[in-house]
Amino acid sequence: MDDGPLPPAPRHHDVIIIGAGFGGLGMGIRLKQAGRDDFVIVEQDAGVGGTWHANRYPGAACDIPSLLYSFSFAPNPDWSGNYPGQEEIEAYLNRCVERFRLGPHLRLRTRISSLAWNEAAQRWNVQAQERGGLAVQWTARVVVNATGGLSRPHIPEIAGLADFAGAVMHTARWHAEVPLERRRIGIVGTGASAIQILPQLVDKAAALTLFQRTPAWIIPKRQRRFGSTERWLYEHIPGLRTLARALVYAVHEMRAPGFIWQPRLLASMEPLLLARLRRRVTDPALREALTPRYRLGCKRILLASDFYPAVQRRNVQLVSSAIERVVSDGVITADGAHYPLDVLVLATGFQAAEAMAPFPVRGRHGLELNEAWRHGARAYLGVTVPGFPNLFMIVGPNTGLGHNSMVFMIESQLRYVLSALDRMDRAGVGAVDARWSVSDSFNSRLQRRMKRTVWSTGGCTSWYQTRDGLITTLWPGTSLEYRLRTWRFDLADYEPIAA
Repeated sequence: MDDGPLPPAPRHHDVIIIGAGFGGLGMGIRLKQAGRDDFVIVEQDAGVGGTWHANRYPGAACDIPSLLYSFSFAPNPDWSGNYPGQEEIEAYLNRCVERFRLGPHLRLRTRISSLAWNEAAQRWNVQAQERGGLAVQWTARVVVNATGGLSRPHIPEIAGLADFAGAVMHTARWHAEVPLERRRIGIVGTGASAIQILPQLVDKAAALTLFQRTPAWIIPKRQRRFGSTERWLYEHIPGLRTLARALVYAVHEMRAPGFIWQPRLLASMEPLLLARLRRRVTDPALREALTPRYRLGCKRILLASDFYPAVQRRNVQLVSSAIERVVSDGVITADGAHYPLDVLVLATGFQAAEAMAPFPVRGRHGLELNEAWRHGARAYLGVTVPGFPNLFMIVGPNTGLGHNSMVFMIESQLRYVLSALDRMDRAGVGAVDARWSVSDSFNSRLQRRMKRTVWSTGGCTSWYQTRDGLITTLWPGTSLEYRLRTWRFDLADYEPIAA
């Protein structure tokens, strides 16, 4: 009996990269520069940029200076100012795709559904699905997971959320078609996205209600535009941009001790910020509600100069009582108050600390990644996990920063992966698997160091932590230390598997 044609054999690539944000695109660029052209970048969205493609809410912007927020090997001469907005960052990454000819390597609108290590063939079996439902299969010697920690929006568990009759949208899944003019808008959260979006909506909304769980420490954002002369100098004087970048990096790196060794250094800034709050917010009750009760730096420090003026506008109300439930026409809080709403915006961040893989990943001996991480995500140098050969992570566990640019950390990881590929080739090794003893020792030391940081001692709970209080997101050291630790891939830290 003829069962029809057999499905085509999976196509093999040397490297498959998952995600087309800074990490995935940077990996692709570095592979091409190293003469390694056999790779595919798989991205579930319709465009590149990662978090800067997904987060399109009004006011979305970076709080790291633009001089630090581009690849060192692909500087951007076109920044309009010192803090770039979402559109500029996304445009920059699209130009990187064009400049380095990554287009033929991109598979957009394609979602990875599973990874499975084939021990006999020493390669990864990669299952994916295109947006139209067509199944795709590949095999790869190496997989680089560059999905990052800010790719899965956190949807809060609020009773009745599905019953709301108006529009509900997360800031990372913004619906630009939803009318906001003269609407009653509720914003849940007072993190980075909330303080950016509120000033943008206050002139549109008939009424704007901000539901706050915990107030944030906010420092002024000294926004300025680059003049034509300054931009010309950066573009035409050799080394000037590199020098300026190094100076900005050094200034930010000097803030590290306050986060990781001596939290009292950050605490010394609190009176200045509280004095600024007193000057900017005249209503004593509102000022009290906006006053943080934990150490500066324990939660993410926010940059804004327009939030305090906006939250005092006549059509804005700050609500500190917890949300009890959502009803068809609004929100009811724990004190019994009812807030009528037409639109509900969830500015509730991402599932960063609970860094579970968004698809099954099965390694050696049947080990599944989410099972291995059931007590918290762990990785050696934040890049490799024992039991998962030739699987590398960009922005993996404990590689986030509270004081400097993540692009610097990403470039450190790109260098490490390339060093691994070169070392494997020279040694004639087909695959490498991080040694359990090396990884366990690294993570034990990391968590001991974490106990001294402001994130552990500052008296708060944050998205840096798992539900059990384990901090799996941040690096308890300087970014320079991390660069030195990842400078060269050491084969002795891994179990080699002969080709």
